[in-house]
Amino acid sequence: MPQEALNGLAPEIILRFNQVETIMPYCVFCHIRYEKGESGMSSITEIYGELVFNDRIMQERLPKVTYKQLAQTIKEGKTLDIEIANAVAHAMKEWAIEKGATHYTHWFQPLTGITSEKHDSFINPQDDGSTLLAFSGKELIQGEPDASSFPSGGLRATFEARGYTAWDPTSFAFIKDSVLCIPTAFISYGGEALDKKTPLLRSMAAINEQAKRVLKLFGKTPVQVSTTVGAEQEYFLIKEKDYADRLDLILTGRTLFGAAPCKGQELEEHYFGAIRPTVSRFMQELDRELWKLDIPAKTKHNEVAPSQHELAPVFLTTNAAIDSNLLTMEKMRLLASHHGLVCLLHEKPFEGINGSGKHNNWSISADGQNLLDPGKTPYDNLQFLVFLTAVIKAVDEYQGLLRMSVASAGNDHRLGANEAPPAIISIFLGDELAAVVEAIISSHAHTSAGDVFMNLGVEVLPTFPKDSTDRNRTSPFAFTGNKFEFRMAGSEVNLSDANMVLNTIIAKTLSDFADTIEGSKDFESASRDWLKKTLSDHQRIIFNGDNYSADWPIEAEKRGLLNLKSTPDALSQFITQESFELFDRFAVLSKSEVESRYEVKLEHYSKKVNIEGLVTARMAHARFIPAIIEYSTLVAEGIASKKDISDKLDTSAEEALLEKLTDGINAISAGAAVLEKAIEAAAATEDSLENAQAYQTKVIPAMETVRNAVDAVEILVGHDYWPVPSYNHILFYT
Repeated sequence: MPQEALNGLAPEIILRFNQVETIMPYCVFCHIRYEKGESGMSSITEIYGELVFNDRIMQERLPKVTYKQLAQTIKEGKTLDIEIANAVAHAMKEWAIEKGATHYTHWFQPLTGITSEKHDSFINPQDDGSTLLAFSGKELIQGEPDASSFPSGGLRATFEARGYTAWDPTSFAFIKDSVLCIPTAFISYGGEALDKKTPLLRSMAAINEQAKRVLKLFGKTPVQVSTTVGAEQEYFLIKEKDYADRLDLILTGRTLFGAAPCKGQELEEHYFGAIRPTVSRFMQELDRELWKLDIPAKTKHNEVAPSQHELAPVFLTTNAAIDSNLLTMEKMRLLASHHGLVCLLHEKPFEGINGSGKHNNWSISADGQNLLDPGKTPYDNLQFLVFLTAVIKAVDEYQGLLRMSVASAGNDHRLGANEAPPAIISIFLGDELAAVVEAIISSHAHTSAGDVFMNLGVEVLPTFPKDSTDRNRTSPFAFTGNKFEFRMAGSEVNLSDANMVLNTIIAKTLSDFADTIEGSKDFESASRDWLKKTLSDHQRIIFNGDNYSADWPIEAEKRGLLNLKSTPDALSQFITQESFELFDRFAVLSKSEVESRYEVKLEHYSKKVNIEGLVTARMAHARFIPAIIEYSTLVAEGIASKKDISDKLDTSAEEALLEKLTDGINAISAGAAVLEKAIEAAAATEDSLENAQAYQTKVIPAMETVRNAVDAVEILVGHDYWPVPSYNHILFYT
């Protein structure tokens, strides 16, 4: 480190720095990171994408013919020849070894919702005792994990173990922990999709095909139409020590107990506030590690709730964006420990304050042109209006599937409170587009207001154009300028399901438009007629008001909109005849694949709630009741000691406290007994839907009863006697 950087420090600090510099990658005093002679922002361009076998690297390392054929495979969906695969595999291996990789893995997304990987080394032992490092095209294209060990929803029996992973060349390979990771699809021996990526890719192919049909009517023939996603990731950071003292956080990801803190988020001071040094250092390391993986982490800030934060990336093609988001979540969890922290990605880790979502910013583009860009005069932009109307129609017709796609035990706690949208699907368009829709329906002319400039009343401050749409934080599906923000997704979810549904339902409504208009003599007139009829039929889904208002559920019911508050209710939308026909028509999911996913989701819900119920009962018996008994005994002994001194001493306050503590012990014990019986009864239910409903209607309320009893006593027990860190302690660490 340059000596001038140490000027002004005390001699003992300089000595201490020189001692630790040899073993630590950054200065513990000024928090400046030093890696290979680099520091600060100047190294971003050098490290960005250094661990990714991206397009630039492929152009450098592959023969021109090989690169061209691979590019055609990626852009046009052409089949990759094995000779080309061999050439790509060799170049990929050589590059990975230069970066320090010793193994490779097919990185895939099973129905667990997370990622999986099995590592194989590059070594190929020779007869003379030496080894060669080898990686073939066959190994690149295909792998064989054990399919029986992953959830399949009945598609595969336990003894039917064979499954295959297949290379997805549209997602770049990357290096993680000295392992070359190859993004892949995961299918069964019979060819059924056992993962979340395969249906997503199928849905992308479906919307590509149908959007091209529509654009052809406008005289356009793009090479590729693709959907894009920007996934805003919310998360909490807490101290490792507090996490280690909370069995509920360790086993379920959320606090099953906890009285409300004296101070929550009511002062609105945390949102966009100054980031604490420890958190800032975590964010800096996270940014660097993501940038190395070609993940365009762009924005970071404090969120509304204390200890809550957000990271937002630049948009990517949908499957690449989801791969990136899964890596981001993994890095968040791993890197937090470097800073004495734990990253919580559960949708509702703390009651009474904001939960965490993952806002899915979705758009569609043709060869890079955003098809949801309204332009200066949206009323006259027929192409935009067709795609906008297709989205409106799709969301209205398949609102139940959209709700299903983000249903989970954790999200059930989040939706409808503390800035999370409610369970009712609706679309926010903003004033200008709402006026455009109304004009189309009523056949009235509409004149755009054009650019409206903000005048701040101070000459030195700039004037700037006002956006044509506001933001509605209560809306589950909001138009935000040139994209739709689907705000219902929970922070822990794999976004593949939501985007598979979005792509498929919009492919269907684009197909409806093309079926209606193809062959029309007057294209524009026929298109305008379709717009008017379609918007009239589906206007009910548009709501620009406050989704939290008490009147909205009543109004939504009058409109015929669904209000699916629980996961079991929402999942029922997946196995309707309409759903089977939709996914089969566009070859996204077969009926058996839909049914298998339904079973997996139900089973996952039941297992999650079962674990939460068991942890609730265990903590009640093993942590809270003993602690309250100990404290109440102390209070009782204090009362007895005072009475021994003098009967005239007033112990009424202590006696009242002792009575409340005793009542609390009894309430907790009785509640835990009811909970245990509810868990036992639910677990004995064989039908998967009835099983999930039993956990929803019996176990969860019983858990809440125990929690309420414990939380009521928490505020009575001395701080030093309470067996777990409180919300006051966890959420407001320094």
